[in-house]
Amino acid sequence: MQQRQALGLLFLFLATCFLGIAISAARAASETPGAVVIALAAAALAAWLVSMSWRGLRRGGKKQQSR
Repeated sequence: MQQRQALGLLFLFLATCFLGIAISAARAASETPGAVVIALAAAALAAWLVSMSWRGLRRGGKKQQSR
């Protein structure tokens, strides 16, 4: 396994954790209105980590060219 793939798996794991936090906070938002902010932030972090994971895990992708 290459380092790039290992980082992709790590980011995917972290994204799953943040998605769990987002879901839990969204459920708690009915009782605690401030939890909406936590749910949105966790969902945004999960989306960002999924995009980073995608770059690390896709096969046959082109390497970034330096300008």
